[in-house]
Amino acid sequence: MATLTMTTEPSSSNSNIELHAPSTPYFPDKKRASISEATPQNLGADLEDIRQDATAPDTAVEALQRWNSPKINMWRVFATFWSFFAVGMNDGVDWTSYTVVSLIFLSPFVGYSLSSILNNHVHIRLGQRGVAIIGPTCHLVSYIIIAIHPPYPVLVVMYIFVGFGNGLIDAAWCAWLGNMANANEVQGVLQACYALGATVSPLIATGLITGGGLGWYSFYYIMIGTSSLELLTSSTTFWKQTGAIYAAENPRDPSSSTGRTREALKNKLTWIFALFIFVGAEISLGGWIVTFMTNVRHANAFASSASATGFWAGMTVGRLGLSFLTSRLGEYKSVILYLSCAAILELIFWLVPNLIVSAVAVALMGVFMGPMFPTAIVLVAKLLPKSLHVGTIGFATAFGGSGGAFFPFIVGAIAQARGVKTLQPVILALIVGISVLWVFLPGARGIKGSMHREREGENEGVELR
Repeated sequence: MATLTMTTEPSSSNSNIELHAPSTPYFPDKKRASISEATPQNLGADLEDIRQDATAPDTAVEALQRWNSPKINMWRVFATFWSFFAVGMNDGVDWTSYTVVSLIFLSPFVGYSLSSILNNHVHIRLGQRGVAIIGPTCHLVSYIIIAIHPPYPVLVVMYIFVGFGNGLIDAAWCAWLGNMANANEVQGVLQACYALGATVSPLIATGLITGGGLGWYSFYYIMIGTSSLELLTSSTTFWKQTGAIYAAENPRDPSSSTGRTREALKNKLTWIFALFIFVGAEISLGGWIVTFMTNVRHANAFASSASATGFWAGMTVGRLGLSFLTSRLGEYKSVILYLSCAAILELIFWLVPNLIVSAVAVALMGVFMGPMFPTAIVLVAKLLPKSLHVGTIGFATAFGGSGGAFFPFIVGAIAQARGVKTLQPVILALIVGISVLWVFLPGARGIKGSMHREREGENEGVELR
């Protein structure tokens, strides 16, 4: 047995450290492997022993991709950020007619529903490349038709195609980034890009329509350019991500006898996550801020628009800044904290009849409501198998899209009869509903923050998934 003796000289005394070579050889047949001893008869058996010995144990963990490794990921991540910025610009425009707002919110739900059915099929057959081409193309074609000022029924149909593109993009890029290292931070930036798009689009639309005296459809000239760049960046960066590559990277459970979408629908976490998004209050609130501030707080057009901008800007800041706090506290505790703050601010927004207080309160609500969706995405990615991520997120965003369409539609109907002031109790009820769902989310309490898990990984010498 080989022995290596090392001498160290601490301040008090000398000490010897003996390092012993292991007595058991590496190979499982307990024979020393030697190239010179290999023969055609025993080489195959030796290689099989090596292959079995190199097989990952059950406790092995998967190394996660990073946003900057491999290098192509940097460009792919940028493409997803720009895509979400474009989706945010689409969702951020606000129309003043109750009927128009309600139908504009309602029609994309049909497209989201179609995308939830076809999402897995697109991934399996075409991979992320298919999503990168189909999603932006739906945007571009729809915006071109909308920009020529078609009849209103055509406008509603085009928004169905916009919703279909949004649904594909939402599920694909959220699932991909949600399974990366530092997922809270990356998801936070992704969703912040959405909020940033929703922040700037009302300003652009107001400048074109009010300041420039142009028609409402002139805004979609900007969207044509935005979606053209989206198509270019997405298709070029994800071109090599075919269906075969996706299937290899996301293998199904061998024991499963159903499709991935059905498998996802059988998991109760899918439904809880879908309900969490369904009762999500940010779209319901964000779509009616201008109308509420104008009719209830009697603000002028500029102040009302600025309040809506403040809400979406708060969403952007919250998703960027609070993602680091989420990594420290963990997803479960963080969302409870954010929901508590949002509920308090909603009460202030509702009960204090002051324009400035309302504007500040709604902006701060945006800060604390912003991180909830990306945080939920990250938690679902941790709790569910990777093969179910696209199906779960696709269904949840489609189902949640129905909530984003249903609640503004209901509020619009009530506002037509009793006034838009009825928005506030609805929003507060939604926040309470979200809180109840989150508190009883199974398995969430045991999930630690990523920074805490990274420190444990450093101490234990393992790579964490």
